[in-house]
Amino acid sequence: MVGMIAATPAERRLIPGGRLQGPTPYFIAIMMFVMVVIGAAGLALLGSARVVSAGVQNRYSVEIADGASRVAAATQLLATTPGVTSVRPVAEKDMRDILQRWLGPDGATADLPLPAMIDVDLAPAASPAAIATRIEQAVPGARFVAHQESLGPVLRAVRALSWLSLILVLLIALATAAAVVLAARGTLDTHRSTIDVLHGIGATDDQVARLFQRKIALDALTGGTAGAAFAGVVLLLIADGGSHWLADLTGGPLLGLRDILLLASLPILATILATIVARLAIMKALRTSL
Repeated sequence: MVGMIAATPAERRLIPGGRLQGPTPYFIAIMMFVMVVIGAAGLALLGSARVVSAGVQNRYSVEIADGASRVAAATQLLATTPGVTSVRPVAEKDMRDILQRWLGPDGATADLPLPAMIDVDLAPAASPAAIATRIEQAVPGARFVAHQESLGPVLRAVRALSWLSLILVLLIALATAAAVVLAARGTLDTHRSTIDVLHGIGATDDQVARLFQRKIALDALTGGTAGAAFAGVVLLLIADGGSHWLADLTGGPLLGLRDILLLASLPILATILATIVARLAIMKALRTSL
């Protein structure tokens, strides 16, 4: 990394870089801002799916159609079933309060029939199939439902959005690489007379490419760091505004230390990518011009 931007004072005077000259660092800053925000959103979605999936992994519900009179017997049966660690009958008032949020006042009327529900937690080694068979045979009309199955479509959609975020980050990286190629070719055209003089005194293509490679690396590092820093500030403001309800909803932060380190490494990865792409484009252009 240091070798990409290291240069002698004479080389710095020939082709200066890293001073926000030209549109390249600003463009890279904007693209890096978008990459960090989209990447953080994707990692947060993946973290939320992981937290929710872990929270409902061993959680089930027993639904009994018109079974208010059978709740006590079903609760007693579940409490004495091996492998069951927790049994919590859901009050009818709680279910109607939830329905009222979605259906309005009609959800709280007694005319709307509701099944009896019991939330059940199982031990990791328990057999859900055996417990389901026991409760469904003992309590007519009972259904043993896994929360993970109910939330399966939602979790799959969240994971799909996470992968979509990754694809978008890769596409933005490709677009940035294409812009770096154009910037490198433009820089070559701008300094064509300097290149001719360097070739005239015996400089090789590799030495000339190193000069332009340093400029692109400095532009990418400067712009990428600025864009990532601004994105970090925006994400901190968003996280601070919703930190309380997010913590209550998920039981903790959605971005772990590994996720933060991955996002923080994006400017360095972008600098390496821009430098490699610029070098390849410059070497090809120099060979073509000979």
